[in-house]
Amino acid sequence: MKAALLLSAMLAIAAGAGCKKADMYQQQSYRSYDRDPFLPGEATEQNSVAGTVAQDQPDTTMPQPALATASLLARGQQRYEIFCTPCHGAGGAGDGMIVQRGFPRPADFISERLLHAPAKSFYDTITGGKGEMYGYAELVPPADRWAIAAYIRALQLSRHAVIASLPAQDKARIEAAAVR
Repeated sequence: MKAALLLSAMLAIAAGAGCKKADMYQQQSYRSYDRDPFLPGEATEQNSVAGTVAQDQPDTTMPQPALATASLLARGQQRYEIFCTPCHGAGGAGDGMIVQRGFPRPADFISERLLHAPAKSFYDTITGGKGEMYGYAELVPPADRWAIAAYIRALQLSRHAVIASLPAQDKARIEAAAVR
């Protein structure tokens, strides 16, 4: 027992001897354009890591895609399910799980006001938030915001679709799904 205590004390002393408290609290600092042999190119001012954006820089606006392709809608559906369904619900009626738990109800995407809203308004709301909705600029990249906006537009169209106006092939698929 004494040997174990003695060994522990010796290890603690040896470990403590390697630490210089003053160096940890008073670290060397550099001014712009100073040289440091530890850093690449000995330059204290390094370039940002590729793909990162400084937090104090404003979000860059990405132009709206010209066409709503199948891949854009698929990506929008995936991102919508991740970020939007908790509040807006799967169909966009504003009946998501968060609302069922007492959070204020968001607008229904089928409301008259949102049916006529430009896609850019959805993009801007996702970016900066509106009313009770928080902004998602840090979480959702600009391309995904446009994909979500396109998917919301597809949700709106699907809720106003008249089955009689669909092609026969699509009618048959809907009827087959309803029979199951």
